[in-house]
Amino acid sequence: MPYTTLLKPVAALAACVGALAAQLGPSPSRAQQPTVLPANYVNAPSASKAQEPVLPGLEVLLRDSLHLVRGKRVGLITNHTAVTRDGRSAIDALHRHPEVRLVALFGPEHGLRGNVDGGERIGTSRDSRTGLPVFSLYGSTERPTAAMLRGIDVLLFDMQDIGARPYTYIWTMAMAMEEAARHGLPFVVLDRPNPVTSRAEGPLMQYEMRSRGPLITGYYPVPLRHGMTTGEVARYVNGEYRIGAKLSVVPVQGWRGDAWFDETGLPWINPSPNIRTLDAALAFSGLVMLETTNLSVGRGTPTPFSYVGAPYINNTELLRRVRAYDLPGVEFELAEFTPRGRDWMQHRDRLCRGVRLRITDREQFKPVLTALVFLVEIHRMHPQNLGMGPMLQMLGSRWAPEAVRRHDDPRDIYRRWEAENAEWNRVREKYRLYPAE
Repeated sequence: MPYTTLLKPVAALAACVGALAAQLGPSPSRAQQPTVLPANYVNAPSASKAQEPVLPGLEVLLRDSLHLVRGKRVGLITNHTAVTRDGRSAIDALHRHPEVRLVALFGPEHGLRGNVDGGERIGTSRDSRTGLPVFSLYGSTERPTAAMLRGIDVLLFDMQDIGARPYTYIWTMAMAMEEAARHGLPFVVLDRPNPVTSRAEGPLMQYEMRSRGPLITGYYPVPLRHGMTTGEVARYVNGEYRIGAKLSVVPVQGWRGDAWFDETGLPWINPSPNIRTLDAALAFSGLVMLETTNLSVGRGTPTPFSYVGAPYINNTELLRRVRAYDLPGVEFELAEFTPRGRDWMQHRDRLCRGVRLRITDREQFKPVLTALVFLVEIHRMHPQNLGMGPMLQMLGSRWAPEAVRRHDDPRDIYRRWEAENAEWNRVREKYRLYPAE
């Protein structure tokens, strides 16, 4: 058979292989750059939701960034929310991996398995599945001690945040990152999406206000709804406040900042006992400000963070007042409810009169503005009954609580917060990892 005749089927086969390769995309190689991003990385490309699945940083680490942990003794700061796309826990995935030497676990508020009530202190224990020690970062200390870090070469952080400043997980991370820097340990954040998008909403906490409340609920200046992922928070804190950590962020693959959690295909796991839905996570970033008062926001009911009420409230008048603002993306109705349960809550076993919120358009809903309207109007109606306290850390400044007590128009207060956030957003841009649109 002539040589040219033999080449024809070979060429045809090569063409088929080439066409198949074009559909599948480039094959990985040893020289391919890992997905892990250095701490000073400014922006990361991200395909649309239709082009690739959303993968958490945990899976990206296992796929192409194991050099960060290979040959090192690993300490993992985590909880029940850290899972792969198919639901495997980070603890199990790392502990069983032949190239990962997991030696210690660290648990935050609500515990390693997420079943401890908010505010309840947790002790050191041992994980029943792996036999590894579990050091509590929400007990006698909120940051890892030198004794806890002994025998560890690198610290990993993997938890699902919900995007609100008072939610403690990001500040557990920041404190651990400070200790890692102090002890010369690399610190790796396995990133996850912000479930309520990258949108930020005031008030911005001023640095000096952080000591006016528990540090674990407001350690560094960010707005109440901060709009960042845990990895972006870590980069912001490390960069702006010169922590000096050897920080690496393993990013989420395929996520955009405008994507809500239920658009990612990732499994929803209640990040804490009272955040049971995505709507609750969104509402929390506003209604949480009311928890520094003697108002109930529905803890102890089947739907926490969907009510505002108290035994002393004239709820018919309150409903009339809040409806008059024509707030976007939310509807209100009269409600009576009785908080019940064992964990902390306002007005346990007492009938509360108030208003129920129903989010009708999450793109338009402004949880912070909505909560502010309730705060101002209830103070106008019941100045002798509403116990506000100082609220300095929660409202972020000295001027905001004073404006509430003067009964300034909440829309004016909110506009000032938005102006403060515009300045902060210019700083935040340096630490973004994901496009917003």
